Amino acid sequence: MKKIPIGISLMVAAALSVVADHFGYRVPTISWGYNLTASAGELKLFWPLNRLIENMGQLTAGVLFLVGLWLVVSKLTAGPPNPVTLRKVARFKSIKRGYYSFLILVFLAGFAALDQVVVGKEALAVKYDGKWTFPAFTKVLEKNADFGITDKKLAPLEPNYRDLKEKEGFTVILPLRPYHPTQDRVSALGRAVDPGQHDYSGLGTRLFDPADPEKPHLRFTYRKGVRQGNAQGWDPDGNRVYQAVYDRGELVPGSEEWTGAGSLAEFMALSKEQEYDVSYPPSEPQWSFPLGTTPRGDDVLAYLYAGLQVNFKAALIFIPLIYLIGITVGLLMGFFGGGFDLVVQRIIEVLSNIPFLFLVIIVTLGVPPQYKDRLGFYLIVLLLAAFGWMGMTNLMRTAALKEKARDYIAASRVIGAGVPRILFRHLLPNTVAILVTLVPFSISGLILSLTSLDYLGFVPSDLASWGKLLKDGLDSLSSPWLVSAAFVSLVSLLVLVTFVGEAVREAFDPKKYTYYR
Repeated sequence: MKKIPIGISLMVAAALSVVADHFGYRVPTISWGYNLTASAGELKLFWPLNRLIENMGQLTAGVLFLVGLWLVVSKLTAGPPNPVTLRKVARFKSIKRGYYSFLILVFLAGFAALDQVVVGKEALAVKYDGKWTFPAFTKVLEKNADFGITDKKLAPLEPNYRDLKEKEGFTVILPLRPYHPTQDRVSALGRAVDPGQHDYSGLGTRLFDPADPEKPHLRFTYRKGVRQGNAQGWDPDGNRVYQAVYDRGELVPGSEEWTGAGSLAEFMALSKEQEYDVSYPPSEPQWSFPLGTTPRGDDVLAYLYAGLQVNFKAALIFIPLIYLIGITVGLLMGFFGGGFDLVVQRIIEVLSNIPFLFLVIIVTLGVPPQYKDRLGFYLIVLLLAAFGWMGMTNLMRTAALKEKARDYIAASRVIGAGVPRILFRHLLPNTVAILVTLVPFSISGLILSLTSLDYLGFVPSDLASWGKLLKDGLDSLSSPWLVSAAFVSLVSLLVLVTFVGEAVREAFDPKKYTYYR
């Protein structure tokens, strides 16, 4: 692993997040801490947590900078690479299934880090009246009034940049998928059909504007490619002004009823003869929406991308927390033993016997809605971390008990090494195989836990998670694209993580490579 380029990249990212926030901009992923502070708004919690949330941007930037600095300094001050580590890395690369899975996961993580550049309803850039603005990257929410829309009802609202792109005088650059994962409803989709050619059965609708399938002009009923049954028509204001009856493709004489203004011929000519199969959420896949829409009208493709972001973000919070707590407590339990070991074991036994699902139910129901909506994701991840560190603690305790009896620990004590040095400079490096091996499997468990809790409805509704999509698919079996998209995405990610875990376990097997034999 190239420590210096990675370290420099982390330091640059930290500096960029601070500079961007100072000038009122937000950078994809890098500005996550500042975005958390902004989303918390005026929420008032107890004092230490308030201070933590208020300074989350500076804190994350500081941690990122220090980690990058440590990587650079450790590489510059370190000696030649450890041959044992090099053999482990070479062994991992030789296991092609795990190595390629790792590369795919790295690509997915980088792709997810692009955030609003890939998915979002805000434009990346808008040129209006000779001036460029960057709505997706600014902290200030732009309004219609900023783009010359003076209507009193529309002026204070957020612009619809997809519609803005179609207007003259605007240059609009949209994300790759210009739909927000949630709360950006697609009310209806229209798929062009040729009933006669495809022996079509269903409704065929003529539209005033193909881009607005909610406003039909004429609607016919087809059976095996011919018109059969009632036909209806609406004027541009949505008033039904026409109806007729067809039998075997022929208009039934005397069945037409026309109540609108003007002549019937003028009304029939208001739209083109092209007919559409208009579907309402959940809408089936078509060219403009390759994976369709959910029952709430969300774009499934954007939803899957946001779910991938949720999993990676949760892992970045969950894994450091449980490993920091588990490693520290486990090492102390195994090294000191005695009363400290007994007390911590009793605490672990008490916590492990608390029904986790009941605790989630109590916390979810007890937290006020405004807190749950804004900070519910972090609350769920913290609850998972509060119970996830105990397994790591037991493993580290066992490893410490075994390692502290070795001669190199006794030699360290004889030469006067302190407890922190013994624990983190001598004992911990010889248990690193356990830690590295367990990381992929911990991520798999986290993804399954988040999906399960979301499936049961304990994750905030505005958070795009695959569990909710899976539930929508099972509730709407007539829309198989929903459950298929969720299932394939979830299984694919878990398989990739599992392949990496198997390869790491094989490469770091302590029976093959160890410092002390």
